[in-house]
Amino acid sequence: MLKTYTINKGQQPTEEQLEEVQKAKKQPITFDEDSPELSPALEKALRCSAIQRNRRKNA
Repeated sequence: MLKTYTINKGQQPTEEQLEEVQKAKKQPITFDEDSPELSPALEKALRCSAIQRNRRKNA
């Protein structure tokens, strides 16, 4: 199950949200045909594009 939270600048997450994040960190990542594991090259490309996107957003 996927949950999405939007935390605005200056807003603090609730204790419940922090607990959920800590639980999620302990869960193993499971890959399937809909979300396969990325190759190292594709992972690097995705990371680079996210960095560029964030630079444009924050500029």
